[in-house]
Amino acid sequence: MVKDTVIFDLETKKEFAEIGGRDHPELLGVSMLCAYSYNDDKFSAFEEGELKEFEKMLKNTGLLIGFNIRGFDLPVLQPYVGVDLKKINSLDMMDGVVNSAGFRVSLDNLAKTTLGVAKSADGLQALEWFRQGRIQEVKDYCLKDVEVTKKLYEFGKKNGHIKFVSRYSPEPAILKVDWSMRVADDDPQLSLI
Repeated sequence: MVKDTVIFDLETKKEFAEIGGRDHPELLGVSMLCAYSYNDDKFSAFEEGELKEFEKMLKNTGLLIGFNIRGFDLPVLQPYVGVDLKKINSLDMMDGVVNSAGFRVSLDNLAKTTLGVAKSADGLQALEWFRQGRIQEVKDYCLKDVEVTKKLYEFGKKNGHIKFVSRYSPEPAILKVDWSMRVADDDPQLSLI
């Protein structure tokens, strides 16, 4: 069986202020996790109680892709799964941006500048929806983030670059990318042209 490539994103039940800061993201809790499987060509959504189903997907995953997953999503998810997430080959698109540009760039900025597509909301809005019991809106937002991440990944893989607008210049900057192969965790994914 061919190992799967999975793109994912998650939303949390708490914010950092509620858990005493950023030192323990594993305490945030998962309200929703959405994923896209290339093998199945399908988007899926998992509420907290359904994360064992996502864990089944992970058992056949050869590459896990996301945006800021090493610093956020993977530590938040780790308490829910019996798999050591550090042992799954992953591509964190944010790591490459920071390594190349020297600063963080939002997924929304990259998507708008590269694809002309904006995110539908932000994580704090999704957290508020969760608190209000508006789970369908959390799900729709999370699925949209996975779709945007997938499109950005595919654009970079096909074209060898993505774009962003920095606060230092109104002109779009180009980040060269090589997402044509599976990569090791410590490989910086992007470089500034």
